[in-house]
Amino acid sequence: MADMTATLRILEPYPGIFAYYDGRIEGRRLHSPSPNWLDDGAYSLGVASYAIVDGDVAIVYDTSISLDHARAIRSHLQAIGVRSIRVVLSHWHDDHIAGNEVFADCEIIALRLTAERLEENREKIEHANPPISPLVMPTRLFENRLDLKVGSRNVELHHFDIHSADGNVIWLPDDGLLLAGDTLEDTVTYISEADRLAVHIRELERMRTWPIHRILPCHGDPGRIEAGGYMASLIDANRRYLQRVSDPASLAQRGDESLKEFVADNIAAGAILYFEPYEEVHRTNVAAVRNVTSV
Repeated sequence: MADMTATLRILEPYPGIFAYYDGRIEGRRLHSPSPNWLDDGAYSLGVASYAIVDGDVAIVYDTSISLDHARAIRSHLQAIGVRSIRVVLSHWHDDHIAGNEVFADCEIIALRLTAERLEENREKIEHANPPISPLVMPTRLFENRLDLKVGSRNVELHHFDIHSADGNVIWLPDDGLLLAGDTLEDTVTYISEADRLAVHIRELERMRTWPIHRILPCHGDPGRIEAGGYMASLIDANRRYLQRVSDPASLAQRGDESLKEFVADNIAAGAILYFEPYEEVHRTNVAAVRNVTSV
């Protein structure tokens, strides 16, 4: 069996902020040549889990796409002297909770909504391709905001209803740094709740009012993540994309364009980077929106 973590890259965009990035390797698949969530929904697009470290304590933001990836994260943290780990989940989707079992002896923090979605979808998750079984649930729940300390670092968890109703971001107020989970994505967001785009757009507008200096998303370009992340213009690019896709006139006129054409202005401005595999994401997004609006 191939080494699941052979292409895992450990990036450090800021001192004590680690990104465990895997994927975007042309021609390589980890699980199967047939369609599956790990290869097609995560590895092909690139995915990062994060750790915030101060001294011997750490928060792990999402447990990655496999048990092997989660073990690699934990081994790295232990190797640099971490002795106490808490986990924070960004939302309930498979590619963010697949490694929970490796951290079953740690506190796992999540929105109450996330726990509800996990329980509602337990059978589907535990019988997915590949399966996530047993599904290890969060042990500490909160509603809208939770303030934590990681050593001397101030860490805030905030609920944003973007991409998924249970979006949970990490805000480091002293650094102006946002760990965005899947609320923001480069090249474009994957639309998982096509009937709720108006809510997501309003929430992106709310996010844009924050004094954000840099953004670290879960799905993005590894070079840009390593160099310190994205500017706040990533929020504008994601919002404009959702506005265009959700506008019937825009979709009727431009819905058959390629993604590269559809977001050409955002690419030219440098807010996002074009990555060809997102063409399929865009086609899926357009189909999902058309399906909702035709009902």
